[in-house]
Amino acid sequence: MVKSKSNYKIQNIVATTSLGKPIPLTKLARTQPNTEYNPTTFPGLVLRIKEPKSAVLVFSSGNLVCTGTKSVAQVRQVIQAVIKQLRKINVNITIKPVITVQNIVASGSINLKLNLNFLALEMPNTEYEPEQFPGLVYKLIEPNATFLLFTNGKLVCTGTKNKQQLEFSMQQLLKDVKKALKNYKKK
Repeated sequence: MVKSKSNYKIQNIVATTSLGKPIPLTKLARTQPNTEYNPTTFPGLVLRIKEPKSAVLVFSSGNLVCTGTKSVAQVRQVIQAVIKQLRKINVNITIKPVITVQNIVASGSINLKLNLNFLALEMPNTEYEPEQFPGLVYKLIEPNATFLLFTNGKLVCTGTKNKQQLEFSMQQLLKDVKKALKNYKKK
């Protein structure tokens, strides 16, 4: 049996929340230097936060989409930074925003050399077109996760919503790859 373990690092968390009140985007854009707002091309304002480095889409409804953070704690920090900036334009947020993680992107390795042609034949829910993209796309159904696998064993995982799902997906991937490799040895 091939001994291997997976290791990964969270690269990006996409999270949403609502501040529970309307936001005057034009006023925010005029008074805050770290914003981009062009309502003719996109209805949201982009607010860039330096620390932790991230971008937040702010909508006039009070809905926020936060990207670029690497933990839920960082998401909370970013939301607080947005609330602080809103105070500067006299928009006081009185609720504690509920954060919902929509997607986690992680990169890592399973420390194995992979024959992607073989895995594409042996594993279900795969797409592999090396002329178009050098990685194999593998979709897990439960939990919902999509992997990009490369011949050197490196990977990218997207679609999970919490650390437990991410851990379970990585374990499931490893189990599925090992099962495919076992079948390979039998042939």
